[in-house]
Amino acid sequence: MAHFAKISEENKVLSILKIDNSNTVNSDGIEDESVGQQFLETNNDWPRHLWIQTSVNTLNNQHSGEGTPFRGNYAGIGFTWDSENELFWSEKPYASWVKNMTDVRWQSPIGDPPAFTAEQQSQNEADTHQWGYGWNESGQSWDLTDAKA
Repeated sequence: MAHFAKISEENKVLSILKIDNSNTVNSDGIEDESVGQQFLETNNDWPRHLWIQTSVNTLNNQHSGEGTPFRGNYAGIGFTWDSENELFWSEKPYASWVKNMTDVRWQSPIGDPPAFTAEQQSQNEADTHQWGYGWNESGQSWDLTDAKA
């Protein structure tokens, strides 16, 4: 199956449709996004340039198998299509977060949360604690919490 994101003129993903691969193959027998776009325009009354192919196998610019990542992320409703870089971006989680172009994901301005200490990791594994980090937008910090406390 081929997956296509239906986007608005403002590049927001409105929905995702699956179509049979046969509807994306050109006369030479090669998969061609434009063929799928024409099929979707004809059958869904939405302009062809607002149908963008996406891959269920891509997340954070990594392919889940042996293949090549396609367009950064599998599109989701509310995502944004970045036509300049041909990438799908999830919704920005916090005002301060910035685009990590390598991993095609939003990142805090101070990077990823710190690693758990060996003791915290051990406690999580033993299920005596449930340590986790949450982003504190006003403090611009990662706050450590124990959900079991």
